[in-house]
Amino acid sequence: MAIIRIPESWEIPEREVTSEAAFFNRRRFLKSLIGASVGATILPILGCDDSSENMALEKTLNTAKLKANVNPAFSAVDRPVTDQSLAGQYNNFYEFGGTKSIWPAAQALPTDDWKVEVSGLVKNPRTYDLDDIKKTFPLEERIYRFRCVEAWSMVIPWIGFGMRELIAAVEPTSQAKFVRFTSYYDKNITTGPSFHLGKLPWPYTEGLRLDEMANELAFFAVGVYDHILPKQHGAPLRAVLPWKYGFKGAKSIAKIEFLDTQPATFWNTLDSHEYDFEANVNPTKPHPRWSQATEKFVSKGPKLAWEKRPTLPYNGYGEYVANLYV
Repeated sequence: MAIIRIPESWEIPEREVTSEAAFFNRRRFLKSLIGASVGATILPILGCDDSSENMALEKTLNTAKLKANVNPAFSAVDRPVTDQSLAGQYNNFYEFGGTKSIWPAAQALPTDDWKVEVSGLVKNPRTYDLDDIKKTFPLEERIYRFRCVEAWSMVIPWIGFGMRELIAAVEPTSQAKFVRFTSYYDKNITTGPSFHLGKLPWPYTEGLRLDEMANELAFFAVGVYDHILPKQHGAPLRAVLPWKYGFKGAKSIAKIEFLDTQPATFWNTLDSHEYDFEANVNPTKPHPRWSQATEKFVSKGPKLAWEKRPTLPYNGYGEYVANLYV
């Protein structure tokens, strides 16, 4: 079934950036066109003058302060840091819906007494709570580029610790070749998008090769913009992999498993042609329905603005990761 709509003048052309990553395997689902949702979600960002809504948004962002030393190797990039309010209201978090304005719905995420189970092929399996994490792993701030598979980008100052620190703590066995991240799921809370067709492979899972997880760039975030991670950003623990498309960064991680085989992951299960397991940022490899050669950078400022930029191989981090793929 095809749906035809005429885009508004303020919308981003789909040939330059897709509206959502919520498209389904052509052989298993009817095609779902989500373009209308971009218009609905950009409008509040472009022209929101509702002070009560702004105050509600700011309350979600101004969580407890979380200071950390800046890692000098990742203290700046060649573009400005995206405004905190913009980054806090323009999110993908599929567990809470298929639009960008999921921040109000994400506040239903229960984060009290959070536990992260680390298991599988490790010598030291353990369940961490948030205090354990902050005491065990020294926190630092890293400013990273963020690149969505939908061809938009930001710059975000994350606070957290390197994934290699967790590897050292739990000591994977020689059989461990992959890791799987499983996000929080409760069908009554993380209800997903309202427009999907067919059964979705909940809970949300993502994965890496173990050598990717051990790379210097791979990061677990517990904070952002000098605050504890807000819920719409994937509180209280999320993966940050700046050389990969954003859907690889599992949010609200509740389980980490070390495995001997490549795990199934959410988007790759839905459509492996559009969302491959590796998912490295690659300007020469187009998405089946749009180019990845350029991106729309969410510029600094109180209003949403787009700056067109060329996409960098590995999102500009080739010196750190290119050797993993030779």
